[in-house]
Amino acid sequence: MSGTGGPATLVLFNGSGVTLEGWARLYPHIERFGRVLAFNRFGLGGSSPPRGPQTGTTVLRAVRELLAALELAPPYVLVGHSLGGLYANLFARRHSEEVAGVVLAEATHPRDRETLHGHEGQLAKVLGRLLSAPQSAFRANLHAELDGLDAVAREVEQAGPFPSVPLAVVSGGNAPPHWLVPPPALRLRRVHQKDLARLSPLGTHAVARRSGHFPQLTQPRLVLDAIRTVVEHARLPADGTANGAAPA
Repeated sequence: MSGTGGPATLVLFNGSGVTLEGWARLYPHIERFGRVLAFNRFGLGGSSPPRGPQTGTTVLRAVRELLAALELAPPYVLVGHSLGGLYANLFARRHSEEVAGVVLAEATHPRDRETLHGHEGQLAKVLGRLLSAPQSAFRANLHAELDGLDAVAREVEQAGPFPSVPLAVVSGGNAPPHWLVPPPALRLRRVHQKDLARLSPLGTHAVARRSGHFPQLTQPRLVLDAIRTVVEHARLPADGTANGAAPA
């Protein structure tokens, strides 16, 4: 946890297989917007190994236990990348009274799951090259979370409505290799990105023209601008105090 400015707590949800270092290029500027919580989910960094598929309920329980242990009370601005965006989506629906805004960077849509199954090995190779890390550092997390992908998508679809809060969706404009995401799947994914922006009547959509799946690394200023705009328009306490106690 870092940062002290502002009444909101920014909660960063990494993509699957990506450690909290995946947000490195947003620092230290992101700390100007409030307290920032970045963390490694099960199977990453120094976190415990995952025990079975990581459903949304399992991941959110761990996140909320961490927020409570650190005494980080709402309101929260959720920032989710890739599969982390699916968890942020679920958090916003299940705990809408605690959420002041959401930023989704190349976030997974519930209907993207058809294009991800069967690509675990290829995704591991791509992450290994991108992060300059051995696959052993993230393979357990990647497999456990992708094994739970169908369950998470169903949980999102069955949860309550997405709250009417400021929402910014940032999508990468560069196409991934055809062997990883075939053109028809890519076209569908881009439709889904626009759908995500329509989850809230306060939603906006920006395309990071020089970025692929990691706009926070290749165009950090654009992602920071999206976070700043959401924080500025979020419904935060005027006196700088949080709404309610820390989550149970």
